Amino acid sequence: MTVTAQAPAPEDTRVSLTFAKALNTALADEMAADSAVVMFGEDVGPLGGVFRITDGLTARFGEERCFDTPLAESGIMGMAVGMAMNGIRPVVEMQFDAFAYPAFEQVVSHVAKMSNRTRGKVRLPLVIRIPYAGGIGGVEHHCDSSESYYAHTPGLTVLAPATVADAYTMLREAIRFPDPVVFLEPKKLYWTKEVVDLAALRAPFEAHSTASDPAIGKAAVAREGTDATLIAYGPSVSTALSAAEAAAAEGRSLEVIDVRSIVPFDDETVCASVRKTGRAVVISEAPGFASVASEIVARIQERCFHSLAAPVLRVTGFDIPYPAPKLEHFFLPGVDRILDAVDELQWEDK
Repeated sequence: MTVTAQAPAPEDTRVSLTFAKALNTALADEMAADSAVVMFGEDVGPLGGVFRITDGLTARFGEERCFDTPLAESGIMGMAVGMAMNGIRPVVEMQFDAFAYPAFEQVVSHVAKMSNRTRGKVRLPLVIRIPYAGGIGGVEHHCDSSESYYAHTPGLTVLAPATVADAYTMLREAIRFPDPVVFLEPKKLYWTKEVVDLAALRAPFEAHSTASDPAIGKAAVAREGTDATLIAYGPSVSTALSAAEAAAAEGRSLEVIDVRSIVPFDDETVCASVRKTGRAVVISEAPGFASVASEIVARIQERCFHSLAAPVLRVTGFDIPYPAPKLEHFFLPGVDRILDAVDELQWEDK
């Protein structure tokens, strides 16, 4: 009797990762793949960062490649500019969103303009990691939504992942990107957990110079729907998905678009969804005046006007300084506020 050997069962490469661990893994994988990648900032060395995103990197790669700096954000950014001009790929961490403001002059005057200033002869391949937005009960200076400042500055790519898989993939893409990237990490998502196929996420970076289907400049359909489109990014995506789930229980089908890449912005995916549903609500934690949400609304109105059954609405933070922790839940967009906005989309005309 002939016995045919059975092929071994495929290895299950799915793992349960937190958002924070996905970022940590992306950093470690890029530092292992490219000796030019260095990580530095306040308390990112032996401590592993306030949120432990850099945990273990100093022990693995040494103090020359993951190290602490003085508490001087402008100095951190200036050093990153000099390194990037000389063949190094720096990744810097601003310890909290509002701590980054002392470095803002460097970002606007040098980081964003160096390529244009030199007619493309000097590129700055650096990543500015910023733990940002609310949802953790932080006090002033420890919670803020600063994306509009960066999005309004030509020369910067601005990313805001909302899932564990995107946290890994988009950070690796950002590090390999030839120009400066502001990488916004929603603090309230650090401890969320998903099961992902880590080997599949790694494979494109091992085979090519970047991901085969890059997220930079590309939004994602997070949930299919037919009645209206919810458009969100970063920390607001999970809230939008919760609102869509609640709306489904009431018989209303809401599509959810995860913007992912604030700059460059994916008009094609967003507008395709709005043209399909005819109604849209844009959701963001930042104050609404002169915001990223305002820009998204304007782009939809300009491109989808004849497909709209109702004006595009926004659900955002209020135009006030970031509130005290006990008042945070009033400030942040929630499911009820989103559903109230959906109810205002002139359904009587349908």
